Amino acid sequence: MAERRFFGTDGVRGPVGELLTPDLAVRLGRAAALQAEAERPQVLIVRDTRESGPMLEEALAAGIAAGGGDAMLGGVLPTPAASVLARRLTFDLAAVVSASHNPFADNGIKFFNSRGTKLDDDAELAIEGLLDEETGERVGGVRTLEGAFDDYIRELRTAFRLDLTGLRVALDCANGATHRAAPVIFQALGADLALTAVEPDGRNINADCGSTHPEGLVELVRASGADIGFAYDGDGDRVVAVDGNGRLHDGDDLIALIALDLQKRGELDGGVAVTVMTNFGFMQTMEKAGIEVVQTQVGDRYVIEQLLARDWQLGGEQSGHIVWTDFAPTGDGIAASLLVLRALDGRRLEDVEPFERLPQRLVNVRVKDRAAIEGATEVWRAVEEENAKLAGRGRVLVRPSGTEPLVRVMVEAPDEGECEAICNRLVELVQRELG
Repeated sequence: MAERRFFGTDGVRGPVGELLTPDLAVRLGRAAALQAEAERPQVLIVRDTRESGPMLEEALAAGIAAGGGDAMLGGVLPTPAASVLARRLTFDLAAVVSASHNPFADNGIKFFNSRGTKLDDDAELAIEGLLDEETGERVGGVRTLEGAFDDYIRELRTAFRLDLTGLRVALDCANGATHRAAPVIFQALGADLALTAVEPDGRNINADCGSTHPEGLVELVRASGADIGFAYDGDGDRVVAVDGNGRLHDGDDLIALIALDLQKRGELDGGVAVTVMTNFGFMQTMEKAGIEVVQTQVGDRYVIEQLLARDWQLGGEQSGHIVWTDFAPTGDGIAASLLVLRALDGRRLEDVEPFERLPQRLVNVRVKDRAAIEGATEVWRAVEEENAKLAGRGRVLVRPSGTEPLVRVMVEAPDEGECEAICNRLVELVQRELG
């Protein structure tokens, strides 16, 4: 298959004015409409709170209309709302203008199909192949979709019939796409809220806040006496939690908690899909519980591919992408938060230990050519030897970065000292062979 020029693992993403321009947004919109199966495709567009969002939203909508489709503007909504509403309101396509957890100067465009899943590689390649097509004789329209926010909230309330009365919840909305939706649904379910990063100004999205910078949430939980806290990323498809003692819980913790609860309820069909970065302690706990686990390469799209292929419900990443296909076939931070509260069932997160986490060390080694790791015989021999010594107790993972000149060395072992020693040996070897 030909290689895509613009689409990465999560749509087209990069600095606005450099990679992502209004011109490219127009061309992407037109090409997406042209490659759609429907004669006059209906396309939903939502966005996050970046200052470049309205500009790119309008350009994308103009392109869709130029390609013969109708663009329906849903406004500021979390990325998963595009997936939910594409299915609920029978859109032919949905598009999201967002760069997720990236700084405000970046932005991105990604597409979902009518089933609510991200377009596959072939569909994205087809869009790239039509980028230079001319506008046809038939043009579509652009209009605002009234009630999109309410429709998304209604879907959450229908899926999660929880009573959170008496629960104090702290929320960090990253000054992003969840800044309205998360407080509204939690208040509707009866929770008492303490809020931070809910005042977007176009430039403060993800700035020292959200799931990639949860320090502010830790402080808020402690200062407000909250029972639990949740931090989302800029587009709302990731979540991490903070317990009442101020301790951080990542995606591995939350997926394990949810998986064990679904199993207890008799609602876990099949197993759980996670990535190669998932902690080895998670794997051991799932094995003891009799829950099958499949591991994929890093990226939520690969987790979702496995879930759909196996007809499983639950999966995700250590970073906080948590997918529960009973609600949507994509990561949804708000839905994952509500799943966690349902799993806790009145217990406090600090009193629950879903699994015993093995000490983990991850080092990013800067190299001249990340692709050269494939031919680094001495490195792979060392990795094989270290994995053999750790068999059943831990593991070693060495992989190139997908976007930077880095090789990532990760080691998990039962003892901090052993973990450190193995990692240091491998880092030195990678630097010697590839640095």
